Parts: sequence; C-alpha cells; structure tokens
Amino acid sequence: MADQKLAYLSLGSNLGDTLNNLQTAVFEIQKTAGDIQRISPIYQSSAWGFESDDFLNICLSVNTILPPQKLLDTLLSIENKLGRIRFKEDGYQARSIDIDILYYERETFISDTLVIPHPEMCYRKFVLKPLADIAPQFYHPIVNKDTRNLIQECRDKGKLEKTTFRLYKDRTELFANTNFIAIEGNIGAGKTTLANKISEDFNGKLVLERFADNPFLPKFYEEQSRYAFPLEMSFLADRYQQFTDDTSQYDLFKSFMVSDYDIYKSLIFARITLQQDEFELYRKLFHLMYKEVRKPKIYVYLYQSTDRLIQNIKKRGREYEQSIDVGYLEQINKGYFDFIKSYPEQNNLVIDLEDLDFVNNNKDYETIVDKILKFAVHLPAVKA
Repeated sequence: MADQKLAYLSLGSNLGDTLNNLQTAVFEIQKTAGDIQRISPIYQSSAWGFESDDFLNICLSVNTILPPQKLLDTLLSIENKLGRIRFKEDGYQARSIDIDILYYERETFISDTLVIPHPEMCYRKFVLKPLADIAPQFYHPIVNKDTRNLIQECRDKGKLEKTTFRLYKDRTELFANTNFIAIEGNIGAGKTTLANKISEDFNGKLVLERFADNPFLPKFYEEQSRYAFPLEMSFLADRYQQFTDDTSQYDLFKSFMVSDYDIYKSLIFARITLQQDEFELYRKLFHLMYKEVRKPKIYVYLYQSTDRLIQNIKKRGREYEQSIDVGYLEQINKGYFDFIKSYPEQNNLVIDLEDLDFVNNNKDYETIVDKILKFAVHLPAVKA
C-alpha cells in the first residue's frame, strides 16, 4: 500500500451558492482524493486581483496516497464537475469553485501545470488566515517560515472576515450537525419511510409516532363529529409522553435524531376536526405542553398532491384509512402550510414530491437527501 502524504489545500467560491459549492467540493475531496483531517473556519474575502463578488474561502488538510500531479488531476476533475474548466479561463474571474494545492508534505514539485508550494500563497491573506487555523506552525519549505510569520509579513489589505458557518468532511458528519430533524407530511406522504431510510444511512436515532393501537381512530373515520375530541385528546397525551421520552434520551451510539412527526401536528389536526369551543379548550392545553417539548433544528414537510396521497393510502392498505375524504386531506395540507407560514423563525424546508418516488427510485431518494443537506449547510453549527 502506498504511503500517505499530508497535503494542504485552499478552496474558494464566489459564484452561485458559494457555501454549498464549497461543501460539495469537500465531499468530493473526501470521496476521491483522501481522508480529510482538518477543515478551517470559513472566511469571507474581497476578490483578489479583479472586481467581483466576495469569496468564501477555507483551507483543509487531507491524507492522500495520490502523487502531486495525480492529486491535481483529481482536484481539477472536481472543479469540472462543479462547473469550472480552469485552463479555458483568461486571467482572474468569478468562479463556482477554486481548489489549489498549497503544500504536499514539505516537498517541492514543479511541472508545466503545478508548482508546490503554491507560488502566490505568501501574498494572500485569505489563504494564510484559514491555513493558520489548521496549521499555524507548518513551515514553508522554501522561505522556512511558519504560517503565523507569513501572516505577519503579508501585505494583503483585502477584506477578510470569519463567518459563523462551517463545513463537514462527509454527509454523515453534516447530518450529525442537524441534531434533530422532524419529517412531516400529510397522511400517506411517506414521512415514516423517509425517516427510516435517513436514520439507517446516516446513523440517526429514529423516533416514530406510535398510533396504530389507538381505539378511537377507526371509529373517527366512521363518525368524525362524535369521536374527534376523544381522538385528538388521546393523540395529544400519547404524543406528548412519547415525544418527551424519546427526544430527551440521547443515544451515545447515534449522531442525531430523526422523527416522522412533530408534536405540533396535534394542533393542526385538532383545528380541522374539532368544533370551535372544543378547539379553544384543546389549544390551551396544547400550548402548555408545547412549551416543554424539544423543537427540531430542521422541519421538513413532504408535499404530495391529494391524488398521490390517495394512491399511497390505497397501496399501504390500512383498512380504516380507505374511506378518508379527499376534502379532509386538502384541509390537512392547508393546515400544515398555515403552520409553516406562521413560524417564519423555524427552519422550514418544503419538498415537493410530485415527480419523485424515493421509495422505489434511489436517485430520487438521493435528490431529497441532497435538498436537506443543502438546506442544513446554511444553518449555524451545533456547539460542541
């Protein structure tokens, strides 16, 4: 087996969704170039050498078995995948991604397309500052000064500000930063299936709603007006007890939690099913309980059209669901959207499943995972 070498890379982006450009590049480096050891904080910097939008910049270290030229080829392939073709550019310009090799151990390397150490790194504070965060005492093999000394001597006066965001070497690490995701949706939307798949693939603690044994549910579908209040009260009691138990108990072997419901659904359904005087009483009790429960960091709502919901309900074959009224499903959808609009401070992500079949098509499942992760990157990091 080839010896591993420690390389230091600089990444920057100032075109498109810059934060996700960097995160996607980091994921690709981890998959194709080697095992990432450290990732610096993210800095915002003014464009260097030309007029353009600000950049986001990071540095990272990676253990790699690739020799320098092969490492460069791999990084250029990543740039190409993210929409940049480096050697067709003329001078400095905006770019979706820029990946440079700064150091390769303490070796020097020169070819027609690559010089290591990077010949301009000493003049760029947006490189040196994030590099100092992960390698403050690494010595430049030619000038024989460490990163801290290089910063002190650098005359770059461009703007440089540390941001509150961070990046993750793989998707499992990023899911861990979400801490708690609630996946919600109408009856038959597929929330339980998606929660199961995400928990299995990314080491999440699974929190599932248990309601199949509720004695009022089959009766409710037959005679809503009579059984609505006892049904909603029993659901609320069960959900509150289960939700507080499950979300307050950490699993040391799991990275985050993912649930197929949020307790707020109790109020959404109650608003639809209860008479006004019953609902006012219910709401008072609900808000007393809601203050005490844990809130998700990301609230994902899976939207499906009523026709698709009816198809899904028929497929899963629960006898007591077969007579659900179309108007009832439409009211539930409206109730969820009213809730999402009324809580703008909550991290709400609505995913339209109309053209997606994540149960039978893994590509569609990956599309949904990608949407959640792209949303998650823009959230503040969980403090250790």
